[in-house]
Amino acid sequence: VQLQAFGGGLVQAGGSLRLSCVASGRTFSRSAMGWFRQAPGKERECVAVITRGGGNTYYGDSVKGRFTISRDNAKNAVYLQMDSLKPEDTAVYYCAARSTILTAPIEIRQTAYDNWGQGTQVTVSS
Repeated sequence: VQLQAFGGGLVQAGGSLRLSCVASGRTFSRSAMGWFRQAPGKERECVAVITRGGGNTYYGDSVKGRFTISRDNAKNAVYLQMDSLKPEDTAVYYCAARSTILTAPIEIRQTAYDNWGQGTQVTVSS
């Protein structure tokens, strides 16, 4: 699976952005998908994860209630709707894919993900 993320940009605090990640290849529907982010000087962290069927999701504590992850397997795409953005959300956002069985649990460790997109910059001004 090759991944391409886009949709980042500059937004004022309180605003919204929608990130998209499009996958090539035939295994997207068999992959759990995650969004991770890395701010300057900080370690990469897991923001949100969605299982391959879309039935289960995970959100990091810092984004819970503000971000929504979704996927459209027919379009080989995963999305991250980001609302009520804060300056501390500023980071490079990466999408990642993990080939799994249908009943696999949520996985938030970066090392579990096989494929990564190139990242898209999100900057939130105060």
